[in-house]
Amino acid sequence: MTVRAGREFLALPGPTTMPDEVLQAMHRPALDIYSQQMIDLSDGLHRDLGKLFATTGKCYIYIANGHGAWEAVLSNVLSRGDKLLVLESGRFAVGWGHAAGLMGAEVEVLKGDWRRAVRPEEVEARLRADKDHTIKAIVVAQVDTASGVQNDIEAIGKAIRASGHPALYMVDTVASLGCMPFEMDEWGIDVAMSGSQKGLMTPPGLGFVAANERAQAVHKTANMRTPYWDWSEREGTEHYRRYAGTAPVHLLFALRQAIDMLNAEGLENAFRRHELLGEAVRRAVGAWTEGQVLGFNIAEPSERSNTVTTVTVSGGHDPKKLQTYCKEKCGVVLGTGIGDLQGQAFRIAHMGHVNAPMVLGTLGVIEVGLNALRIPHGKGGLEAAASWLGDNVAA
Repeated sequence: MTVRAGREFLALPGPTTMPDEVLQAMHRPALDIYSQQMIDLSDGLHRDLGKLFATTGKCYIYIANGHGAWEAVLSNVLSRGDKLLVLESGRFAVGWGHAAGLMGAEVEVLKGDWRRAVRPEEVEARLRADKDHTIKAIVVAQVDTASGVQNDIEAIGKAIRASGHPALYMVDTVASLGCMPFEMDEWGIDVAMSGSQKGLMTPPGLGFVAANERAQAVHKTANMRTPYWDWSEREGTEHYRRYAGTAPVHLLFALRQAIDMLNAEGLENAFRRHELLGEAVRRAVGAWTEGQVLGFNIAEPSERSNTVTTVTVSGGHDPKKLQTYCKEKCGVVLGTGIGDLQGQAFRIAHMGHVNAPMVLGTLGVIEVGLNALRIPHGKGGLEAAASWLGDNVAA
């Protein structure tokens, strides 16, 4: 017997649930890619991406996922043999660094911890020690979806400037853009990248890069450049060059609808929604941890992200069994533990097209699974989440 009839709900951190309006926006014939309508669509999206990144720098749209956008960034600003400093706080900045190593860069990882955020003072100390400025660029993720951490990107930027080091500051916003504040220009970020399938509520397949004037200047002498990713090759009067060929028309229409929905809500309201729903999840998990089997992966409450919560499972209990139960019996798909947390955790996504019934429904299903599988846990998680929202969402 199951209770899963109806639409399956994705509570995993990408791809996230897509609004019906976004899906419907793609249900149309192909567009004349040489038309003024195509140019207007591109111009509007590039403009709005600049607003999302909060930059006056140039924005680029790639037919790629986030890993492709990583490569787009690296190939445009690095030369072979350049040193890249990776700020570890989980899996994804390290993955970005791994890509750089395969492309011919020298990679140094500033050792971090999967249970905490990057420490700005450690970044400053490392850069001050680099007297010869051998480090050419620094990469970090604003939110790491494996560990569930939220890094203080503004504070890291201040630490970089305090060190007086000229390295480019480059940030992965795949799991944060459109969900939480990001101020590229104000925080001194030179390059930022993101993807379509998380906070931007669009199918996987679009990667985004924003680059300021400092990055554009470095680009001119970078020798990792290849035709598809190259910013210079995407300039020119022929519109198709923006996409290095045929534009991903239907994904662009989907993105247009998604950004329109964000604009209608208001970015500040979207940020507050994610903050409220993220805390609701944390209140539930906090109650469950009283059973001493479940726990928060990120130790410090202020460093837990508003887009994904990573929950550790101990005492010999298998998180995969809980995931399987929630999916097969109840129709809710949880994220699995990945990287160092494989087989030791599950993840609850609360980003993008998400609201109170989605979050409360997910938390309720997890409680059903914990009860059905006899996994020890503190009681009242769902009640704690509902109480938090009732106290903080004004009547």
